[in-house]
Amino acid sequence: VYKRGRNLHTWSWAALGLMYLTVVIGVFMPITIPGQHAIEIWLVILLIYSYIASTLPVETLLQPRDYINSHELLVAMGLIILGAIGAVIKDPGHLNYVAPAFNASPKGAPSIWPFLFVTIACGAISGFHSLAASGTSSKQIDKETDAQLVGYGGMVAEGILASLVILAVAAGFGAFGKGLDEGMKAWQTHYASWQTAKGLGAKISAFVDGSSNMLAYIFGHSKFVKSLVTTIMGVFIVSFAGTSLDSGTRVQRYVIQEFGRSLKQKWLMNKHVATLIAVGSAFALAMVKPGGKGALILWPLFGTVNQLLAALALLVATVYLIRKKSNSFVTGIPMVFMVIMTAWAMVLNIKNFAKTGNVLLFTIGTIVFMLMVWLIIEAIIVINKARKGKLGEVEG
Repeated sequence: VYKRGRNLHTWSWAALGLMYLTVVIGVFMPITIPGQHAIEIWLVILLIYSYIASTLPVETLLQPRDYINSHELLVAMGLIILGAIGAVIKDPGHLNYVAPAFNASPKGAPSIWPFLFVTIACGAISGFHSLAASGTSSKQIDKETDAQLVGYGGMVAEGILASLVILAVAAGFGAFGKGLDEGMKAWQTHYASWQTAKGLGAKISAFVDGSSNMLAYIFGHSKFVKSLVTTIMGVFIVSFAGTSLDSGTRVQRYVIQEFGRSLKQKWLMNKHVATLIAVGSAFALAMVKPGGKGALILWPLFGTVNQLLAALALLVATVYLIRKKSNSFVTGIPMVFMVIMTAWAMVLNIKNFAKTGNVLLFTIGTIVFMLMVWLIIEAIIVINKARKGKLGEVEG
């Protein structure tokens, strides 16, 4: 659009309108894949899409889809806010916080320290987001100074979204048609114990249920409206999962290509070969378990490994600032904090895996912990050299 000089606002809203039109059509005419292998078929379709999206130039598919998603984010956040206001106006006593303000010992839950800092995987700090920022975001900004607005603005938007999610899962549950639980009973359905709330699906359904309930105060409580608002919020979640899918595949392709460059293997540096390896390994992992759920085997390690990557990103930034003779403590202090938290969490995870006899996660967790120790040693050596000026200064 912008390359051809078209009106950005007009075409942006047109694309967003078409997207929501397909949502409405989907409510009336949902696409279903019959048979026992529907999930596997969807998995193949999504992996083919991720292959195409990660090999095409960023501006061809990934950037336009992300751009539409950014508008979808604003619309979804606006709808939740309007839904909350509508609930208060129409039924002042209905939208109340039913979640306990403080639960000192949830049944089956690990200690809040250090797991709080490795559970929230896309908030104030995230390793995956640092990879996406360097692998895709940095290639899309007009000039370097725009990174501050994009980065800080993204953090503020993430904070607002987090607040709305808390509102949805802590106060959004209530009467939504007949036969559904409301109040504390509805909250207990999702959060009665750590085991109940455990897993990606449980967390997503809690947000979709709570936010859809608030949207019903705007659009009504009919059966069609229930289906529509639930689909709108479901598509909102899935759309952003899609951004992780293609961006993650692209970043993984970069990593494989860099690995090939280090080994001086030209065939690994080919983008199609690297992407096939990334997509193929994902498919192989998913198919380890029936229904394409094999990837969930590694889910318990995701938070810790993700924040280890975040600590590594902060380490790189710290070394850069030291070489630049700038205020390195800005990234150095949070880097030390994240290393301590991730190491602590990983040790507890390894002990738990050993206790439960989970050989696979115990082995992977131990390897990651050893790499973490290696990272700490490398960090000390590099930072010491940088402080002594042995690495030289950088410009900019």
